[in-house]
Amino acid sequence: MLKKFKAMFGAQDMTVGRPFSCLIQYAIPLLIGNIAQLLYTTTDAAVVGNYMGELGDTALAAIGASMPPFNIFLVLFMGIGSGVTVMVSQYFGAKDYDNLSLSVGNSILMIAVSSVFITAVATPLVVPLLRMAKTPPETIALARTYLTILFLGSTGCGFYNCLSGILRGLGESLFPLIVLLATVLLNIALDICFVAGFGMGVAGAAIATIIAQALAAVVCLIKVLKMRGILDISRRTLKPQKRIMMQIISLGGPNALSMGVMFASTMFVQALVNSMGQMVLTTITVTQRLDVYAVIPSMTFQGVAQTYTGQNIGAGDMERVKQGSKTVFLMCFVFTAVMVVSMLLFGRHMLALFTKTEAIIDLSMGFIRIMVPAYLAMTVSGTWMGVMRGAGDAFGPMWISMVNNVILRVPLAYLIAYFTKSEINPNGHPNSIMLSLLIAMLVGCVISTVYYRAGKWRNKAVTGDKVKPTFDIV
Repeated sequence: MLKKFKAMFGAQDMTVGRPFSCLIQYAIPLLIGNIAQLLYTTTDAAVVGNYMGELGDTALAAIGASMPPFNIFLVLFMGIGSGVTVMVSQYFGAKDYDNLSLSVGNSILMIAVSSVFITAVATPLVVPLLRMAKTPPETIALARTYLTILFLGSTGCGFYNCLSGILRGLGESLFPLIVLLATVLLNIALDICFVAGFGMGVAGAAIATIIAQALAAVVCLIKVLKMRGILDISRRTLKPQKRIMMQIISLGGPNALSMGVMFASTMFVQALVNSMGQMVLTTITVTQRLDVYAVIPSMTFQGVAQTYTGQNIGAGDMERVKQGSKTVFLMCFVFTAVMVVSMLLFGRHMLALFTKTEAIIDLSMGFIRIMVPAYLAMTVSGTWMGVMRGAGDAFGPMWISMVNNVILRVPLAYLIAYFTKSEINPNGHPNSIMLSLLIAMLVGCVISTVYYRAGKWRNKAVTGDKVKPTFDIV
């Protein structure tokens, strides 16, 4: 029975078989795994919100204020991870195991160097970053503690993101799922132990997270090292290769840049949120802990589309890419719709896991209702982005993301806030944050669809010009 289960959800060659069967077998464990990964931050927020007494809402606000600065430095890991995932999927599809091994080995080396850089550079900048984001004075001390610990333990986060991306590129979804489920349970246990048992507050929550992520990274590294039939991780493949590193940078760099710009823009929006007071900051924090479950299908199926497209681009079969992209979109839409309906029906009960303050729960549910069209629009843009990145087109998604997050969202947030100022809301109505995000996502859906249909992404493969041409791509 276990062997059959492994055969169904283990490493998959998605260049053969029915596209739907390949995609659903790969997507379901990945979706469960991504939801499990979200439980890291969900658990932190729930335990902190419930076990820190009167400081619960303040602690939640501190965690929310910490994430934008942390994410800015996380883009290094994201860039390397996204670049190597594309290369792994394409070289695996092309059965080019030498370049596959060199890609994995060099990505491991790059993550190690990036980890040292982040720890050394980011840690001293914690307080300036929080002040730049106009973090409320009553929140900044807790946020500093939480963010400092995350930066000091960023190595585990970096290696886990990269190694899990490598495994996904190989079509492996069962093993990362098992690792995630185990480490999430560990994280929950450590959260309760450190926060509720030892009274360590936000520091205990941060320590629990980095311990769990570090263990996940170690286990995934062992798995990669044992894949000797496919990978050769040795001194030769760990040696810096300029060609391989430049490929990783060219594929992952634009994604890292777009994510960095997005997180920087989030810092500007975060400053607007912070100016609206601690209650709004806490509300945004708990809303993000809930609405991310509506976003997770789009994130998951973007990764599914990327791996599937990469393998089939590597094999030179564009017709199969066309079939798979339609299937991915339909699957993504269905899963997102289920999540959105669940949030609307049970959102208040889920928010009560983080806070008992009714005013915060009421405002949060209002935010979620505003965002419903945006969640559905993300199913479209997420699918097309995944296909484009899997094909090796990193610059198209980068420019689309920058237009959405810089040119549209930030000015809109401040503009709507300006025109909604009142005696009750002197810095603007809190809904301005979500309305700006809604408009940006709807425009992004349109732009990504137009770019996808233009089809320029079809000739960006790193494995050479092996793609069979096709003209009807939609």
